[in-house]
Amino acid sequence: MAETTANIDATKRFGEIVNTGALDAFHEVVAEGCVDNDPAPGQGAGPEGFKAFFTEMRQAFPDLKVEPKTLVSEGDQVAFAYTLTGTHKGDFQGVAPTGRAVEIRGLQIGRFEDGKMVERWGSSDELGILKQIGAAPL
Repeated sequence: MAETTANIDATKRFGEIVNTGALDAFHEVVAEGCVDNDPAPGQGAGPEGFKAFFTEMRQAFPDLKVEPKTLVSEGDQVAFAYTLTGTHKGDFQGVAPTGRAVEIRGLQIGRFEDGKMVERWGSSDELGILKQIGAAPL
């Protein structure tokens, strides 16, 4: 039970890190050798990979927020569905800022050891972002 609570706490802290922009804190909840089975293009491994990815996302969407909608935990895994929101105020995948607001859904499943994520699976609606900023057909 304590392990499950620690894993849920680490998942919640991951979201806080994204939402506050305190990206240097990923080392608190992501293991050095963390494997991301669904990395963003060019995303490196471990906490530094998450830091680099979310640095780019926060530059494109400075008010980026991840809001968990549901969370389920079993054993060493935590899954959560979320809504991601933000305003396009910086370059995103080669698309100049449009000032448009975006809202998409995503899902992440993390496997944990000693309170840190060691493996991740996930999916975010990146095409939905591109459609909402006018870079892809609706």
